[in-house]
Amino acid sequence: MTRIKICGITNIEDAMKAAELGAHAVGFIFSEGPRRVDPEMVRSISSALPPFISKVGVFVNEEREVIEHQARLCRLDVVQILASDDRDDNHSYSVPTIRTFRVANMDILTIIGQSNATFFLMDTLDPRQNGGSGRTFDWNIAKEATKLGRVILAGGLSHHNVAEALDVVHPYAVDVSSGVEKSPGIKDHEKMRLFIKEVQAWDNRIG
Repeated sequence: MTRIKICGITNIEDAMKAAELGAHAVGFIFSEGPRRVDPEMVRSISSALPPFISKVGVFVNEEREVIEHQARLCRLDVVQILASDDRDDNHSYSVPTIRTFRVANMDILTIIGQSNATFFLMDTLDPRQNGGSGRTFDWNIAKEATKLGRVILAGGLSHHNVAEALDVVHPYAVDVSSGVEKSPGIKDHEKMRLFIKEVQAWDNRIG
């Protein structure tokens, strides 16, 4: 089964709808940007979500102590870490960790290999922002990365292209944000439904 993460959640209604439609995880952005959400709101959403929906906190260039504090406060199940210079983060955390890598070309495979990350998210490199660009990268790079660990594929995915991406990569999970939005941080429930339906249909066809 391909896991599905709906990222950039900013309100309870979108989080509950994602869970209802079949998402396995929701993501909350703690870094600067249009999808940043207040920790108290994350705590409220975490308390409202049903069991077995993973709550993922996304952090960029943040100190370990801050990440741990927010994980406890917001009842996060997973933290997703991005160091903007792609340096290795050797810290261990009290909850499972996903490393984020921004992809420009095949050189990222060397960096991922040196990181020893077991679970890692691959997103499109955009010098102007740290995610949610709505742009794809060469999925063949992610296909090669599946030899190094469990790939969570992100970057420009939508219900229009996710089946094609799955055909190429066969990732552990897919991560979508801008592809299921009305505007940054506000989800389009019909786009979420179509995205999740496409992933589930692909799983049924392959499985």
